[in-house]
Amino acid sequence: MKHLIRKCTACGAYTLAQKCPKCGGQTADPHPPKYSPDDKYVRYRVAERYEGDKDYK
Repeated sequence: MKHLIRKCTACGAYTLAQKCPKCGGQTADPHPPKYSPDDKYVRYRVAERYEGDKDYK
């Protein structure tokens, strides 16, 4: 099932469009991916999340 609602990455507004009507920024799907215990890529998503964090390690 495809989600219709989208969230602007720049201003945080919710919309149905691909481009934000308020600021013109790109929108993304705000819903997290479906959980699977057999997820092969969880290591990469977690590393990406903490990549910019200086206190991590």
